[in-house]
Amino acid sequence: MLRNVVKRLLHTFFFWSRGMTMGVRAACFDTRGYVFLVRHTYVPGWHMPGGGLERGETGSQALHKEIREEGNLFATSTPQLIHVYFNNRTSDRDHVMFYRLEVTQTEAKVPDREISESGFFPLDALPDGTTPATCRRLAELAGKVPPDDYW
Repeated sequence: MLRNVVKRLLHTFFFWSRGMTMGVRAACFDTRGYVFLVRHTYVPGWHMPGGGLERGETGSQALHKEIREEGNLFATSTPQLIHVYFNNRTSDRDHVMFYRLEVTQTEAKVPDREISESGFFPLDALPDGTTPATCRRLAELAGKVPPDDYW
């Protein structure tokens, strides 16, 4: 009993002293090889779909939830975890799991409070305002640059 209490106290201490946040982003490709990007209502630029993990949620669960919510996308391949990045631009404790997968879209995404615009784009014709991080991740996937550890 005492052992469980001590264990719980230590876990609580480590959560508050060394807590970190974890998110997912995904390079989602259709059958043409076009990548799906979104524009959020609350941050500038075009991004790959993604979001933060909730307590008790796995990376895979978060990935499938986010692509469904942000694009009405359904995975047609097994998601491949490409890399885990340290996102020090957001905070000193944020990490992003980056996946690659093929998808289909069940219906066009209607703009809402979170997503103002979305679509599939050829890699050689990304929309103006595509974020530098999105461009770097796509260049890494294409083998044009080595993977970086920072988002």
